Amino acid sequence: MKVGCIGLGDIAQKAYLPVLAAQPGLELHVQTRTAATLARVAEQYRIPAAQRHADLDGLLAQGLDAAFVHAPTAVHPEIVTRLLEAGVPTYVDKPLAYELADSTRLVERAEELGVGLAVGFNRRHAPGYAQCVEHPRELILMQKNRVGLPEEPRTMILDDFIHVVDTLRFLVPGTIDDVTVRARVEDGLLHHVVLQLAGDGFTALGVMNRLSGSTEEILEVSGQDTKRQVLNLADVVDHKGQPSVRRRGDWVPVARQRGIEQVALSFLDAVRAGEALSARDALGTHELCERVVRGVVGAA
Repeated sequence: MKVGCIGLGDIAQKAYLPVLAAQPGLELHVQTRTAATLARVAEQYRIPAAQRHADLDGLLAQGLDAAFVHAPTAVHPEIVTRLLEAGVPTYVDKPLAYELADSTRLVERAEELGVGLAVGFNRRHAPGYAQCVEHPRELILMQKNRVGLPEEPRTMILDDFIHVVDTLRFLVPGTIDDVTVRARVEDGLLHHVVLQLAGDGFTALGVMNRLSGSTEEILEVSGQDTKRQVLNLADVVDHKGQPSVRRRGDWVPVARQRGIEQVALSFLDAVRAGEALSARDALGTHELCERVVRGVVGAA
């Protein structure tokens, strides 16, 4: 199975390449325009010279069975379009694109061509978060905070807050009837944003503070007089009277803890099975992010 990895930045090096390079029967091809990075990363993973590519044309000429796109978001539309039109099932880091029109076009093009397209919402596969689906979810609260990183609203929401938006969509137990956005914007930079989703019998709150003094990610789901917390995608704390703590095992790889290994291998399994994955549900997350962007701009 020939698999291409396009873009060799931090996320590819830290999360995806260790998973892909360890898979038996997988011929890994890597591509980046930065010659020094291409040489260094390829040497690290013992990728032969014939499987190193400086441009997309050279990579596509290999007759790929699948591709992972880890290039900057701004070039996703161009790269993903070329892969889809070459008939290559494609996995792309979130977001598909910064503009909803581009994301919509990519999803529709994939469906038109009958080519699989998947978006990397790894938190749906993270063990601590996936287990929350089994818990009562009358109230859901997710915080993903940073230190000293206020940012232009669209970039922050589509590159980072999108994880919060998608996790809430994954966990809400019913149809969303109401969407409310609150935010603080100063000098054109988004300091914090709060998203509230509500439906019959549930409320979900997503919070991101880029000036919080702490880098942290906390998920809480509660209902029927019980609560489950997941701290930094690792420790799970169940509350029903006395809290009980389940800690991440010392030898659990970070990629598995964060759901990246599972989502990548699930994509490859679908390709092997001839299943054309649809990004239509992922597009729903992009559509909700666009509502958040508009709400933030309106609050500025």
